[in-house]
Amino acid sequence: MDQTLLMRMMELSYNGYYCSQILVILALEAQGKSNPDLIRAMGGLANGCGFAGGPCGTLTGAACLLSLYAGKGTDEEYEDERLKYMLQDLGEWFSQTYGSRYGDVTCESIVGDRTEIRQRCGAIVAETYAKVMELLTASGYDVTAGK
Repeated sequence: MDQTLLMRMMELSYNGYYCSQILVILALEAQGKSNPDLIRAMGGLANGCGFAGGPCGTLTGAACLLSLYAGKGTDEEYEDERLKYMLQDLGEWFSQTYGSRYGDVTCESIVGDRTEIRQRCGAIVAETYAKVMELLTASGYDVTAGK
């Protein structure tokens, strides 16, 4: 992964953004956009949907990121039929990569006792962002253009 991108991820984390927020901020910045309302909303996915024992916020944030590019956002738009396949590929990859390593894809399973949270989560966010960009590019999306 690009060093500039990694440094930006670390800066965002240092500034208090969660995994799900970092993913979307990076994509919006690649498009030359900002959307504080969306970023605030993405915070609800962090920590297993607010410490509720739910799935890792990186996984759910990455699903939202795919939908940011391929989903329906207005009455005039249609969801890209490839979205469900990208989401399926993402879920399978995440489960095989992290679910098998940590026993499940819940935030709690991945971070455990939270002693290695920065290192563990940082790597997961970086690798997942790269996977999402790979899925989008393979489906013909210009990640700098958005929908």
